[in-house]
Amino acid sequence: MSDQDDKTIPLTPESAPATAAGEPSVTQADSQVVVLAERAEPAKPPRVLAIANQKGGVGKTTTAINLGTALAAIGERVLVIDLDPQGNASTGLGIDRRNRRVSTYDVLIGESALRQAVVATAVPRLSLAPSTMDLSGLELALGQARDRAFRLRTAIAPLNANKFAGAGDFSYVLVDCPPSLNLLTVNAMAAAHAILVPLQCEFFALEGLSQLLQTVEQVKTTLNPELTIHGIVLTMFDARNNLSNQVVADVREFMGRKVYDTIIPRNVRVSEAPSYGKPVLVYDLKCVGSEAYLRLATEVIQREKELISELGQKADDRRQMVGGG
Repeated sequence: MSDQDDKTIPLTPESAPATAAGEPSVTQADSQVVVLAERAEPAKPPRVLAIANQKGGVGKTTTAINLGTALAAIGERVLVIDLDPQGNASTGLGIDRRNRRVSTYDVLIGESALRQAVVATAVPRLSLAPSTMDLSGLELALGQARDRAFRLRTAIAPLNANKFAGAGDFSYVLVDCPPSLNLLTVNAMAAAHAILVPLQCEFFALEGLSQLLQTVEQVKTTLNPELTIHGIVLTMFDARNNLSNQVVADVREFMGRKVYDTIIPRNVRVSEAPSYGKPVLVYDLKCVGSEAYLRLATEVIQREKELISELGQKADDRRQMVGGG
């Protein structure tokens, strides 16, 4: 090898000259990494949204997958937690059952940390904690454990520990709940900052919503005082159907501003996408379903800003009351 060849060898940590102690010397690149680390902000805890409705077939999993994808598309770092034993969110994001070595069941029974269950998806900035059928036996496995309702909250708490903002952290956690008000859904509500409720535009929509709202109030009273309804998203809307239009009018009258402006239309491409293991935004970005979920993501972000501002104002008011007392 010539002297000129020697000069062209890039200096990497592996090729760097060793110090007396046998360790590589600190290169300029290493120094830059240290400087960047000192300037970086520690990651904040993620915002946790539970996507819940005890009725089946209302679009919970479809909303979890596609809202997560839409949030990732606009720059958020999202983790979808699959809490449904059917595992449809896992399948819909292309995670084969054979690749679910660590599942949310392992996390909730305390055998694995949540980070160990997280797998990357084909969507940049979107990750998944998959589920298996084992979840259907969770209540039996936990028995009467005192913390049985807080297992998910405990698992999420260290998720962004020792992470820097924008470097391996998550800004949002979306929890896909099963179609029942069981221990899994209670865990999601106990861990969540807010609940997002998909509501199908059908005759019995409001009846199911009333039951869910009662459960939310019970959870607020006993497990999670800060829990709130983030919003209600109307799904499977068919403009040709008079009933769909009537349901939209009734829900908006009953729930007011809690109902998102965005309505998810009934769309063949949205229905087809999960069979290919893809969110609809990946399967067909230009279809009306994809456009609707992108609008919903923007609306969720805007509502998040409003909620966080309200929480900050309440905290200030409490501090003033304590100071005045």
